[in-house]
Amino acid sequence: MIHKIALALVIVGALNWGSIGIFGFDLVAAVFGGQASIGSRVVYTLVGIAGLWCISLLFRRLDAHD
Repeated sequence: MIHKIALALVIVGALNWGSIGIFGFDLVAAVFGGQASIGSRVVYTLVGIAGLWCISLLFRRLDAHD
């Protein structure tokens, strides 16, 4: 379950960075009231932690039951 949550957060981060790169629009900041707002900072922190978690997935052996 934690793998799916981490993956979902990484996807949110990737889509946000894609929108910044293509359109110059930060969706997380727009939704939570700016980059410095507590809501945005929480989302950015969770996405960063999820990214670190997903790095660990590169080095794990995936079995059929995972």
